[in-house]
Amino acid sequence: MGRRAELNRLNGLLESVHQGGSTPGKAIALRGRRRVGKSRMVAEFVKQSKVPAVYFTAAHGTTDWELRRFADEVSRSTLPLKDMYQPGQSWEDALRALALILPRDSPSIVVLDEVPYLMREDRTFEGSLQAVWDRILSQLPVLLILVGSNRSEMERLSSYDRPFYMRGTEMELGPLSVNDVAQITGLSPADAIDAYLVTGGLPLILSEWKKGTSVQSFLKTAISNPLSALLVSGERAITAEIPAETNAPAILQSIGAGESSFTSIADTVGLPSTTLTRSLDDLANRRLVVVDRPLSTSASKNTHYRIEDPYLRFWLTFLADQIPAIEAGRAAAVLDTVNKRWLAWRGKAVEPVIRDLLWRSRNLVPESRIIGNWWKRNNSVEVDIVAGDRAPVAKTINYLGSIKWRDNAKFNATDLAELAAARATVPGAANAPMVAISRSGFDVKAPELQTISPEQLLTATA
Repeated sequence: MGRRAELNRLNGLLESVHQGGSTPGKAIALRGRRRVGKSRMVAEFVKQSKVPAVYFTAAHGTTDWELRRFADEVSRSTLPLKDMYQPGQSWEDALRALALILPRDSPSIVVLDEVPYLMREDRTFEGSLQAVWDRILSQLPVLLILVGSNRSEMERLSSYDRPFYMRGTEMELGPLSVNDVAQITGLSPADAIDAYLVTGGLPLILSEWKKGTSVQSFLKTAISNPLSALLVSGERAITAEIPAETNAPAILQSIGAGESSFTSIADTVGLPSTTLTRSLDDLANRRLVVVDRPLSTSASKNTHYRIEDPYLRFWLTFLADQIPAIEAGRAAAVLDTVNKRWLAWRGKAVEPVIRDLLWRSRNLVPESRIIGNWWKRNNSVEVDIVAGDRAPVAKTINYLGSIKWRDNAKFNATDLAELAAARATVPGAANAPMVAISRSGFDVKAPELQTISPEQLLTATA
């Protein structure tokens, strides 16, 4: 579900292999966060393609062990000449031997999954891959798919200073969309957005969601099960993406718990300024943390940090340090904490999701290159939505708005007055149109205010 565009892109590359040409071979580097469904999608693509294929997944072992496993996978593959494969003593030998048994007159597919493991264990892997690709594989009708969960390492694989630069197409697989979550869970648009805040659109977590189950009922079941994907996916994602010996886990937990400024994070984790700066820069490069600055027509040095992935934001806030308690049978206390803090947490957590939906929407709001937010340094005034023509300093503010994600209270005249007063403080926004997004509807109408419901958001991004 939700992967039609990505499957079409893979099919397009395979069709290019079918068509041949001077270099019929095609390569693609597919990256995406762990448990986002990369391997499942590629496996489905290979199955649907109905062409000979070999699918190898690295397991973080020694080079010799991985080469033996690779030979085993070739022997179990659908390649017609697999019995003629001669195991290699190095990755260059192994790939050359594979090239010898690939079909010459019809397409085939070679998948190397978890490539970053191979890159870390064998420093010569990238050079070997490049050499065999340039000299042999690119001349064959083969689609080479390189898959990796460590996004930063997969990006480096195709960077200009690395051997495989400009030799393959890059593709990133994101989580399922809010619309996909609505279809899977069977929930209303407003509740589906709440479900997205909990799951982050991760297929493995959503596979445990029984259709029609409310968010609170799902949380009760998932938190009570120490083996549920909701509990275990967070730790596995972080372990896969950051070294355990760094300060990153403590910093992520501080940000996930609600600390957003550099000073508040430093106070929580107790790190020197230079060390914290370096760690935050690394987390931003890995795209685990987003660095936000106030968007307006004036420059600002104010900085807030937030967790990029909605699921990780939920997991770090409520579950990261509660796994032992859940395993000890105290899940009810953990769930009680979630329920008590849910409304306050949700009100902030939903803001970047709504901004992203607005950015992706069609014909709902004026098109903008960037949609962010704005706040005063002392946080006395905050504006949830500011849309502009560029960042970090906009020339034009296209609109600004307020998000009210309350269960039983509609957007009212007081909310409108607060938005209008805030508009006057945002540089460049004095005459900008205003929008309001409300979970529970609206109790006020005004000519200068555009109102947007959860249903409209999902319709405009379908």
